[in-house]
Amino acid sequence: MEANSRSTGRLPAAFLTPGSSSFLDFLGAHSPELLPGNRTLPALKGAVELPHGTTIVAAVFDGGVILAGDRRATMGNVIAQRDMEKVFPADEYSAVGIAGTAGLAVEMVRLFQLELEHYEKIEGATLSLEGKANRLSTMIRGNLSMALQGLAVVPVFAGWDTDREKGRIFSYDVTGGRSEETGFAATGSGSVYARGTLKKLYRQDLTERQLSTAVIQALYDAADEDSATGGPDIARRVFPLITVMTEEGFRRLPDAEVAALAREVIDARLERPDGPQAQVL
Repeated sequence: MEANSRSTGRLPAAFLTPGSSSFLDFLGAHSPELLPGNRTLPALKGAVELPHGTTIVAAVFDGGVILAGDRRATMGNVIAQRDMEKVFPADEYSAVGIAGTAGLAVEMVRLFQLELEHYEKIEGATLSLEGKANRLSTMIRGNLSMALQGLAVVPVFAGWDTDREKGRIFSYDVTGGRSEETGFAATGSGSVYARGTLKKLYRQDLTERQLSTAVIQALYDAADEDSATGGPDIARRVFPLITVMTEEGFRRLPDAEVAALAREVIDARLERPDGPQAQVL
């Protein structure tokens, strides 16, 4: 779809005609071949290894929600990238963490960001957090044909709900099925181990710093058991990416702050390799 007309220098009529506030609907109507789910894969023999990203964790605290991820991408038994970013801001009050086929996942995030920005420009108002979660569900469902061919994208969406004044977490399956999580959530190949750690350590009265430490503990345990998950790497100075959404908006914890928390966790694990113990009644 060309942005300029050669004869007049003006935008094509498609750009000037009032329509849906959904950028995906606009793209589907005028250039459907550009949507990721409409692509046709070439015929291939045998398995093709592509970079995959894991693990994503999220947890709610009083006053906000944390979304974090490790930094490793794998391609079969090979580490494809050690410092991949898997958590992205969706807009001012929300973020999305990606697991699955890395290339498609990043592309889906970019389209999701554009979808939310387009809606705000057309409607003059931001979409509700519930509406954002639904839009992401529709995008994942549109990728179903690719998922059935092994190119799945399974994100976690989290944000600050300005209407309900609290942090919320939404998880998805490959068909776009959406579930709201209570307390915490995890996805990716290391999610079983990360979720087990959060189940042990999570409390509703944790502060932002305490919960950030618990999230690092969860990713540490996931990396300890799952080869596709990368733990804190002091030698290369590669640490988990941690983002926080509160009533003040989205922010990413500085690398120095995450590094300090990670070093505390690693030092404590030297004394107790099996990790901190949960409180028992």
